[in-house]
Amino acid sequence: MKKILLPLVLAMLVLLPTLSRDEDLWSAAESKTRAIAGLLEESYYKPLEEEALAVASIKGTLDTLDPHSYFLDPSSFSRMREDYTGKYYGVGLQIQKQGDNIVVIAPIEGGPSYRLGIQPGDVISRINGESTAPISSYDAMQKLRGEKGTKVTITFAREGAGKPFDLTITREEIPLLSVPYAFVLDGGVGYIYVRNFGEETPRELEDALAKLTAQGMKSLLLDLRLNTGGALAASIEISDLFLPKGSLIVSTKGRNPAFDREFRAYTDDQYEKLPLVILIDQGTASASEIVSGAVMDHDRGLVVGEDSWGKGLVQQVFSLAPDMAVALTVAKYLTPSGRSIQRDYSQLDEYLMSKRAPENTREVRYTDHGRKVLGQGGITPDYPVESNLKPLTARLRVSGTFFAYARKLVQHQTDLGRKLVLPQEPKETGPAAAGKIQIGATFVVNDAVVTDFRKYLESRQVATEEPAFREAEPEIRRELEREIAGAIWGLDIGIKVARESDPVVMKAIEVLPEAAKLLDTVK
Repeated sequence: MKKILLPLVLAMLVLLPTLSRDEDLWSAAESKTRAIAGLLEESYYKPLEEEALAVASIKGTLDTLDPHSYFLDPSSFSRMREDYTGKYYGVGLQIQKQGDNIVVIAPIEGGPSYRLGIQPGDVISRINGESTAPISSYDAMQKLRGEKGTKVTITFAREGAGKPFDLTITREEIPLLSVPYAFVLDGGVGYIYVRNFGEETPRELEDALAKLTAQGMKSLLLDLRLNTGGALAASIEISDLFLPKGSLIVSTKGRNPAFDREFRAYTDDQYEKLPLVILIDQGTASASEIVSGAVMDHDRGLVVGEDSWGKGLVQQVFSLAPDMAVALTVAKYLTPSGRSIQRDYSQLDEYLMSKRAPENTREVRYTDHGRKVLGQGGITPDYPVESNLKPLTARLRVSGTFFAYARKLVQHQTDLGRKLVLPQEPKETGPAAAGKIQIGATFVVNDAVVTDFRKYLESRQVATEEPAFREAEPEIRRELEREIAGAIWGLDIGIKVARESDPVVMKAIEVLPEAAKLLDTVK
């Protein structure tokens, strides 16, 4: 019984003191645990593995609490540390599952794969001799990562290269940037995308802001879409960049008074007078909602997009071993107006589907200047803009069709592609220039490109119904512009091109003058 009792009591010892100080409850739980352990030891039909039982016990306990308390096994614990520290050990590839293939989207500049000449569009067919056909892109990523200095053998298939080829690559430290894109759009509008909140995110954001300021930035779009959050400390530092000294950023309240705290801006003379619009969607959660809520509640800027996720709970990580931990919810957080943005999770399936909370169930609070804001359902934007793709567009994107066509086009392997002369290629002169199309500093998807794309779909036997294609055509053109620009000039330029025609970005630019007027009354 001692062998079985140990992991069960261990699980209880880790969790129960954080949940209750009631000695009677502790005694009752210990008694029940001993009874269950005895029953398992004496009556279960086969021997039990102690560590697996301890893990299952902890997970089972956490599952009864809330959707955001969870167990970190060695794999997930490692991933959490990578996200927080902003680095990992691997081969430096951005990959995506396209059909049965794991496709290289881009090698990370300066990384080992980049130096070995791996190209966008290369297919990873095997990792250490095992086929990648049945695994997800996440599983492939996990196989490509590992300890620094260890090696992994990857089989690549490259169109036009004949047989697949093997490369044995030594894993190195790869930066995992949380601020991957920052550029200036027309009119001095700065755009910065923040992927997550980690240890280095405030410094990365400050560097991006300084760079864009030097390039003539006059206003800022801070894109927090699909940002699922991260470190509370990082969200406070980032909010402080835009809020006057002394402004309340967020407060936390727990059953244990040790977790009751207020966090305020502590520095002035940063970017408090920069017109600001924040972009959010249903993937915006946790720390990114703290930033959005602080900016909104102080009338410091405007928020555009879709209702955010609605995660208003704070987790603290309790270590169980060097490579295992528990992330336990210890408090809820409140935005400066005093609202909790946590959505109801009593119906877990609905919660995980990220459905919008009914407005009549949400508490009402008010910003510094008396604007109504809602709780219990994430951050509701000042200007809603839906960004869901049409079904056909989504299907073509997930299958990698836009990406694959763009590679074919710039490699002169389609009817239109054979006529193109790319910026990096010698200009055609004399009779050879007849019928050629010289690409300048930009690429616009016109009717000829759409026709060529449709021929490509037919050649690949990709079925599209005419009404569905016409309905999705504006989105399809935007997708093609992004992928073709990325194929010609690189991934960063492709992202910039996509943002210039992004409906959410366009709306954010439209309301920037209103955001600028808010600065006249910021406390």
